[in-house]
Amino acid sequence: MATTSSYPTMSAKLDLRGEQYQANKTSWEPILEKFENALKQVAVEGNEVSVRRHQSRGQLLPRDRISLLLDQDSPFLELCAFAGYENENSTPCANLVSGIGNICGRPCLLMSHIPTQSGGAWNEMTVLKVNRILEISLQNDLPLISLVQSAGVFLPQQRTVFHKGGQLFHDLAIRTKMGKPSCAIVFGSSTAGGAYHPALSDHTIFVENQAQAFLGGPPLVKMATGEVVEAEELGGAKVHATMTGLADQIAVDEFDAIEKSREWVASLQMSSPTTSDLLEPVSPRYSIDDLLSIVNPDIRKPFDMSEVLVRLVDGSRLSVFKPKYGANMITAWAHIMGFPVGIVANAISIINPQEASKAAQFIRLCNQQNTPIIFLHNVTGFMVGQKAEHAGIIKMGAQLVSAVSCSKVPHISVILGASYGAGNYAMCGRAYKPRFIFTWPTGKCSVMGPDQLAGVMETVQLASAKSKGKTLSPESLKSQIQEFRDTAQKDAECYSTSSMLIDDGIIDPRDTRDILGMCLDVVNLQGVKSQGNHQFLARI
Repeated sequence: MATTSSYPTMSAKLDLRGEQYQANKTSWEPILEKFENALKQVAVEGNEVSVRRHQSRGQLLPRDRISLLLDQDSPFLELCAFAGYENENSTPCANLVSGIGNICGRPCLLMSHIPTQSGGAWNEMTVLKVNRILEISLQNDLPLISLVQSAGVFLPQQRTVFHKGGQLFHDLAIRTKMGKPSCAIVFGSSTAGGAYHPALSDHTIFVENQAQAFLGGPPLVKMATGEVVEAEELGGAKVHATMTGLADQIAVDEFDAIEKSREWVASLQMSSPTTSDLLEPVSPRYSIDDLLSIVNPDIRKPFDMSEVLVRLVDGSRLSVFKPKYGANMITAWAHIMGFPVGIVANAISIINPQEASKAAQFIRLCNQQNTPIIFLHNVTGFMVGQKAEHAGIIKMGAQLVSAVSCSKVPHISVILGASYGAGNYAMCGRAYKPRFIFTWPTGKCSVMGPDQLAGVMETVQLASAKSKGKTLSPESLKSQIQEFRDTAQKDAECYSTSSMLIDDGIIDPRDTRDILGMCLDVVNLQGVKSQGNHQFLARI
């Protein structure tokens, strides 16, 4: 392993003692406080009564189960924590804790039902989150460990849950076909879909006198057949270990079940792909905390993206590609936590034809070198107007979108500020299937900014009224447009988009480097070459 990068060292140019930079840092305080409070909300594991009843049975809470599964010094990258956030039809964390951590030295993807919320039942957002988690585990060749204790479909939402919910079983079967290992630990009662989950997993562990699995519980059995039977007799751990063969192992308690699952991970064959230009990680020359001074949380205010980069990459070393051409877009090679990366970042929020052409070429070069690409979003879209149109913005923009779509190497996206319109597509937004995508608390994602949306809507309303020979009241029009603007503003905010799984999580800016490093470790597990999203989809 080499120890140093040959890329040139970049120097920070800003004096962060200036009044504006100090004001930026102060402006972040309420934003980060809101973020911390939101994290507390999504970490809730049920009301006090439910939690007390659960623990009185000798059962651990989901996050405690996960903590015991992980290696003592392992980080845990929680994924999709804000799924279903402030959604009246969902529950905190969409009733599922999920993330990546190390077990016996091997990165694994874990997901756990939250039985202290609606009995661990699946609402619509639970199903969408599960489907995303399975996609991540397949793309990145991660062993899957499921901590199962679920009542199955949340019946009041069966119309929106049942059809999409079947994808879990499809994906579990595909995992087995592809040789991607999965393990289910059944901790408690698991009904209907909750029973199929362990049945379609490669290895199953049941907790004695606690775990149960059946397609229909005792109440449904009585209603359907008239048979009266106790839950343990119907589908307890001993039944499945001695009669049905569903249980591969019986654990005496939850601690034993967790230890058995760790033994299962230890038994798996583990490949260790080598990266020829992997370096010893080197800290940036400048503090990551400086990001709060550099970036104005008002996303309408520009900031220097190069100053962000020197606080993210190893040794603050960057090899910039075409620095004088298409200067609104930074394209550069660097290392993050020792891993080689290509970086595509919006230096200024508008993409002109030159930026589009340069970025498309850079993406092709990264593919030639099998280098993962980091996309850092702060983009309001492509330039419009006669000059841009005549310069070929449509054609150049399409070439950039095509390059992103056809790229074979892993993509990781981070939305720092704006991510609007086709600029979101060009910077590998959710629709372009990056391996991972995260958002800062200041991030906003929409077809365009709320002010622009409101302006367009006002023009449309006036034109529509004129075509019909009507006159709109200025007061009424102003009220309608303001209401539309407020809705658009809320819908674009990171908490709304993360709630709908447009990203894989909201992150503190100061954690960006660490999270990118962990994601790069994951995407390099099976080697970078020929692991593109389109090939993954073809395999499915």
